[in-house]
Amino acid sequence: MGRLIGLLAVFVLIEFYCFQAVRQVTKNKLLRWGYVIVSALGIAYIIYGFSQFDRNHGTNHQSLVAGALVVLFYLPKAIITLLLILEDVVRIIRGIVNYAKGTKVQRNEKESFVPSRRKFVSHIAFGIASIPFISVLHGITIGRYKFEVRKHIIEFEDLPEAFDGFKFTQISDIHSGSFDNEEKIRYAVDLINAQESEALLFTGDIVNSIADEMIPWYDVFSRIRKYKYGKFSILGNHDYGDYAHWDSQEARDKNFEEICDISPKIGFKLLRNEHVWFEKDGQRIAVVGVENWGVRGHFQKLGDLDKSTEGITAKDFKILMSHDPSHWEAKVLEHPKNFQLTLSGHTHGSQFGIEIPGFIKWSPIQYVYKQWAGLYEKVGKYIYVNRGFGYHAYQGRTGIWPEITVIELKRKK
Repeated sequence: MGRLIGLLAVFVLIEFYCFQAVRQVTKNKLLRWGYVIVSALGIAYIIYGFSQFDRNHGTNHQSLVAGALVVLFYLPKAIITLLLILEDVVRIIRGIVNYAKGTKVQRNEKESFVPSRRKFVSHIAFGIASIPFISVLHGITIGRYKFEVRKHIIEFEDLPEAFDGFKFTQISDIHSGSFDNEEKIRYAVDLINAQESEALLFTGDIVNSIADEMIPWYDVFSRIRKYKYGKFSILGNHDYGDYAHWDSQEARDKNFEEICDISPKIGFKLLRNEHVWFEKDGQRIAVVGVENWGVRGHFQKLGDLDKSTEGITAKDFKILMSHDPSHWEAKVLEHPKNFQLTLSGHTHGSQFGIEIPGFIKWSPIQYVYKQWAGLYEKVGKYIYVNRGFGYHAYQGRTGIWPEITVIELKRKK
């Protein structure tokens, strides 16, 4: 209850300051009332959308839209509020200085101890706030389906010669329960099929929590073509049903079994702490798939590296599929079985950030995960963190676009 009151106080403070800025920028009553009406309608839908969230049925469209509106409206408004609060601090300091000096306050300020608010500050605040507003609006309307194919070549000294030039595609974090545009998802599947790869590896989170979220999308994902070495998947943290409320353990177990059944229904082999061999010209590499293992407090630690590599030696070349990238530094890097390449997802790149190749790569998720998007290397071992195929919680992607990854393995000469 205390948190709710605190959150309500923050929203009231933001709305108060933003209306002050509107009053400074325009004297037009129609525009002022327009701002009030739009804000009221936005708040009403946010309340309605979150009230429709039912943990028994998973994330729904209304709650996703409500979350998107919070980001769309209140990120820019928070910026305006912070700038005006900063101006208030400056005004108070100026008032104290003027009082100490005995300076007479100008008549147009009506003998006020605190100097009046300056109009140009409100103009600057709106100008700055328009940047995240436009960016978030783009992320909600276009960015969440702005699929990118990212291609990487990674060299290894111990890669078997037969697999020099071997290509595979990685996708991650589908989150089918969030989708609302079949045409865009079909386009993304066509992009997957267009890549000249010999295998497809999916690194977890097929749903948000409920197996039934996949029902409308079976036909779409069943269109993913066959591959020479096959299609393989693992479980992510959302695939255990931990984010939903269950009336009984039996219902929870049934949902989990149904989630595990999704992979074979769309042509994937689900790897649960096990491995498969890819063989070519008398040589082979192992693809190892573990269950979810995460450092964060509430994430389960079910990934078993020892069990999944029974019969594999340290000299064998391995591609490890582990959903959570925190597993890499915590357990994988120092493991005696020597995992040359790890594939992860999970972070989504926070679905919000800035990426300009060669200049800047930033997202708030980097303060939580060291490896959060793209390729990383330590002591000759690599991890690739896929930015995710779908989206969750925030119904959009701003600056961090949905990703289809193609990795080519090369033998270092």
